[in-house]
Amino acid sequence: MHGPENLSSGDVIVLTEMEHHADIVPWQQLSKEKGVEVRYVPIDTDSFTLDMDAFEVAVSGASLVCVVHTSNVLGIRNPIERIVELSHSQGARVLLDCAQGAPHERISFDQSGVDFMAISAHKMGGPTGIGCLLVKRDAMEQMTPFMTGGSMIKTVSVEGSTFQEGHAMLETGTPRIAEAIGWGAAVEWLDRHDMKEIHSHINRIASWTAEQISEIDGITVYGDPTRGDSSGAVSFLHESIQSQDLALLLDEGGFAVRTGHHCAQPLMDALGVPSTNRASFWLYNTMDEAEAFVEHLRYVVDRFSDK
Repeated sequence: MHGPENLSSGDVIVLTEMEHHADIVPWQQLSKEKGVEVRYVPIDTDSFTLDMDAFEVAVSGASLVCVVHTSNVLGIRNPIERIVELSHSQGARVLLDCAQGAPHERISFDQSGVDFMAISAHKMGGPTGIGCLLVKRDAMEQMTPFMTGGSMIKTVSVEGSTFQEGHAMLETGTPRIAEAIGWGAAVEWLDRHDMKEIHSHINRIASWTAEQISEIDGITVYGDPTRGDSSGAVSFLHESIQSQDLALLLDEGGFAVRTGHHCAQPLMDALGVPSTNRASFWLYNTMDEAEAFVEHLRYVVDRFSDK
């Protein structure tokens, strides 16, 4: 799409330790194939925030900066405005991963200043298997097809083929029609809600939950859900109960949590842990549910932890 045709040996891509594997592995492959340099900006493990001093150093001479809007592990919102400002001052384009941020606040592509914005449907109440990439017009003009086939062509003959222009060039084959309709319905439903009220509701539940479970012996909370701009993710780990075992024990009480490395192994490495458990709160969750979750977690830890 954009990378293979516009980046080559000597060019620099800047990532962060917070990134989802989806925003790491493709650039690592491009580095192997074309010799592009990939730099990683660390996090401050005390505040769980991006090290912006290190970012200012890393972005020097960069061609592309790829950064997550909100960490799917820590729930931390990155300082996007500052990141865009520093990146563009170096002439770098910016790709913003909004999969975790879009369900919690209204994000304007035009006002963000980024060149690319990726969004996932299923974290917005939509179906799985579909998302979108918003692209600035001048960046779109530099892009080439990443997959060829039906729909994206303009003409085909035995002498060769010509391609559609703009987004049509990237939409190969039969689209995910049912998923697109489902996502549209989810967006219309979300649009009827006040996103600031939703965020306040989620943040209140997540903050309370994090404060309560941090008082349970042996549990460490990663991230800071009490921050006003944090999402509803509460990641935690018990010192003696394996995260997979803890997830199963919580499931027996009727509570579904995510466990493992959350497709963010570099972040796990930075935190010095193999995995965490993550309770994720959204607009449909209630304080009663959070209280029941904390009560069951206390029961599990009291019964199964090493004492």
